[in-house]
Amino acid sequence: MDTILIGNGTVVTMKDPLQVLPDHAVLIKGDTIEEVGPTEELRSRHGDARWMDAEKRLIMPGMTNTHMHLYSTFARGMALKDAAPSNFVEILERLWWRLDKALKGEDVYYSAMPVIIDCIKKGTTTIIDHHASPWFVEKSLDYIEKALLEAGMRGSLCYEVSDRDGVETRDLGIRENIRFIKKCKDKNNPLVKAMFGLHASFTVSDETLEIATDAARNLDVGFHVHTAEDMADVEHAVKNYGMRVVERFKARGILGPKTLCIHCVHINEHEMDLLKETGTMSVHNAESNMGNAVGCAPVIEMLEKGVCVGMGTDGYTSDMFEAFKVTNMLHKIMRRDPRVGWGEPIRMSFANNTAILSKFFEKPLGVIEKGAYADIILVDYDPPTPMNSGNFFGHLHFGVSSGCVDTTIIGGKVVMKGRKITGIDEEKIAARARELAADLWKRF
Repeated sequence: MDTILIGNGTVVTMKDPLQVLPDHAVLIKGDTIEEVGPTEELRSRHGDARWMDAEKRLIMPGMTNTHMHLYSTFARGMALKDAAPSNFVEILERLWWRLDKALKGEDVYYSAMPVIIDCIKKGTTTIIDHHASPWFVEKSLDYIEKALLEAGMRGSLCYEVSDRDGVETRDLGIRENIRFIKKCKDKNNPLVKAMFGLHASFTVSDETLEIATDAARNLDVGFHVHTAEDMADVEHAVKNYGMRVVERFKARGILGPKTLCIHCVHINEHEMDLLKETGTMSVHNAESNMGNAVGCAPVIEMLEKGVCVGMGTDGYTSDMFEAFKVTNMLHKIMRRDPRVGWGEPIRMSFANNTAILSKFFEKPLGVIEKGAYADIILVDYDPPTPMNSGNFFGHLHFGVSSGCVDTTIIGGKVVMKGRKITGIDEEKIAARARELAADLWKRF
């Protein structure tokens, strides 16, 4: 079991209460944090450990992203074949539902790998991904798993079940979720876990929800589902089922303490209460919601009610430092109140993402403490003003960016050092991805 001692830096624990500890060190044994303490004290007691000099950098937990779409990579720079979408449903029809149908096996791997590399470079060490490739469903999650393991990234995967491509494709999606969930349980790899994926209320029938809930009940997993992202989803639920989206999910057994209801932009107070009562978690994706012009989720109200709302990006970016900052500004401008939007992104990005991930991974993530997974980043930041536990998040918001990340460690393994990814030929990956993307664009 490899033992590493990282020291001569400022440890930021991200625990509650927050601790900012100058000239401290972190002892790692295998994939787990063993001890935190003053650098010289730990060096004197653990002289046999492999020494890693943080060189005065911040020693932080890796950032985490609780809603991601790795398959969206090949959309970068791609021209649409129809008029520019004017609403959310048109964005799905003219972009994402055409892109996902064009994905083949190798495409899935090479759309995942560049973004995983980008996550590592930007200090993100864990993602929860939501995948779709309707004409390549069977074993599609294995291609993403392969990319995760080769890069040393931690993630939870699922397949997006939908009725929009017919019953046969729907059933393939259900079977892919079941297969991969069972595979993950059997292998019990601490890097890769699974959930049961569903697209959204307006693309899944009651029959589909019944089949999915029956399967998930036997597998002891929760659902990962887009929820009331746009008013079209709400209107469809009310028209066809006589209830709003969260109400429908409650009635059909989708909600629960292992379920992630993503977005929740258009939910009312009663629906927030249902999330709280069932222990269902949500994930806010500020930049994606802004880009799709669907609105701003009522996360402040949800948090006030005690709903666990985490932070994701919906594939819009792999940069959680950026997402943290944009979320702060979004809620200020939406409320026209500079006093709001400060504490909420902190809570979502750190405390709540940690709480969400604790449902799926055996050891704590997103914190530096004894017993947590050794997912750690070293960040170049020499503060120009005093920095302590009381003002650290001011430094994080206004001074630290993903470009400051020098080293990324996941499960005790150094996967990036000096901004160089270890064990992966980045140029080769990018070159092959471009070839496949060009070919996909012709099929799109």
